[in-house]
Amino acid sequence: MLFQIYGENAGYQLLGWLMVFTCLVLANEFARRSKKGGILMFVALPAVLTIYFIAIYVGAAAGAQWALTNPTYTHMNSWFHYAKLYAATAGCIGFMMLKYKWSVGKTDWFKVFPFLIVAINILIAVGSDFESGVRGAMAMAETGTRWWLSSENVWLYGGWWNWVNGIAGILNILCMTGWWGIYSSKKHDDMLWPDMTWCYILAYDVWNFEYTYNNLPTHSWYCGVALLLAPTFANALWNKGGWIQNRANTLALWCMFAQVFPLFQDTGKFAVIPVLYADGVMNPAVRPAAADPTMQGVVAILALVVNVCVLAVIAKRSIEQKKNPYKNEIFTDQHDYKLAMARAEQNAKA
Repeated sequence: MLFQIYGENAGYQLLGWLMVFTCLVLANEFARRSKKGGILMFVALPAVLTIYFIAIYVGAAAGAQWALTNPTYTHMNSWFHYAKLYAATAGCIGFMMLKYKWSVGKTDWFKVFPFLIVAINILIAVGSDFESGVRGAMAMAETGTRWWLSSENVWLYGGWWNWVNGIAGILNILCMTGWWGIYSSKKHDDMLWPDMTWCYILAYDVWNFEYTYNNLPTHSWYCGVALLLAPTFANALWNKGGWIQNRANTLALWCMFAQVFPLFQDTGKFAVIPVLYADGVMNPAVRPAAADPTMQGVVAILALVVNVCVLAVIAKRSIEQKKNPYKNEIFTDQHDYKLAMARAEQNAKA
């Protein structure tokens, strides 16, 4: 219904999904459970990769063939991928500062950092969604079809669904409540945001899946399903209150992997494309002759509806409780919130 998973490669496609999901869950556990693990994953590794990225672009500018043909240069060169990688990594570092109480992580004003960095990440995606909507309209005017070729040689199909989902993303920012309700867990392995319960997680996951489905269609089987479910899975089973930290961790780790090894999801047996490509193939050299954007529209409407509903619940609760939903926590009666607070260090905010 959403992806083209059938034929002789179906087993490999499912195996690829399982490998990505499992590795993200395990890598997150390694990164969150110790200072050394976090510093290795979100300080040392990004520093090494930054040198690598700079070397590629310097080499490409000089006309070096090894750089011009490097998969990172040819397949992952859009502004979005780099913005997302470094914004997510900044979030991981900031969350470590809060849970370990490093430097400004001890201060009260820095508790708003999780909201700000998540909002920035969402706005990056919203901007990309709107860009695709504009490009689709321009392509329609010029060629009679909404297909447009991205800088990474992927045919995207921009339309009203991009605008609808972009609006859903903006509403999703407003669905984050209890901005100062940030805690360190008793074991100091997690930064907790207890008021970010299943209500917000659902609204975010549906919106973000649609974002990837619209704008990263050839990657969305992995970054739109496996990547989103990894932190949600952990939060549901053993890490109550730690969803946003785990989301940032897994996002940053996936971005690093995808930036260096893009061909894993772009070509070969593990590659998966959505039903949008009605011809059954995405060939950058040939403009697709047919498109099936039905599910893009369906999921975009679903994302908007879910976010409107969650925002309505927040408004209702804030009125009933006579609270500002952004300065105060309003889901304190929910089971998820209580379980998260039971993990908080002496029930004192970070």
